[in-house]
Amino acid sequence: MKYKMVIVVREDLKLSCGKLAVQVAHAAVECTLKSKKQKNPYLEEWVREGQKKVVVKAKTLRDLYELEFKAKTLGIVTSLIKDAGLTEVPPGTITCLGIGPAPEETINKVTGNLPLL
Repeated sequence: MKYKMVIVVREDLKLSCGKLAVQVAHAAVECTLKSKKQKNPYLEEWVREGQKKVVVKAKTLRDLYELEFKAKTLGIVTSLIKDAGLTEVPPGTITCLGIGPAPEETINKVTGNLPLL
């Protein structure tokens, strides 16, 4: 089976490349830590396969909430990332959503129609 993690970034924030990279990294780390804590059955195999990550984009914060709900309904680990607000956006701004790791087929039910970043 193939596994992956997907990070969904908000298009409407227009973050700089550096800021975006850091937010994506936060999402990947948070999902990994949460997966370990929750004993995600897919974590070990995802790591063994090379920790595949895909970054896609969604238009708005509402889209992130809808994707989070859909992922949780399917039993997938999620993590909404809130920025500290020290540079480009106000404190508490939700910048992206990490989803997984989980089987690709399952994650594709949530994010399969979203465009790559």
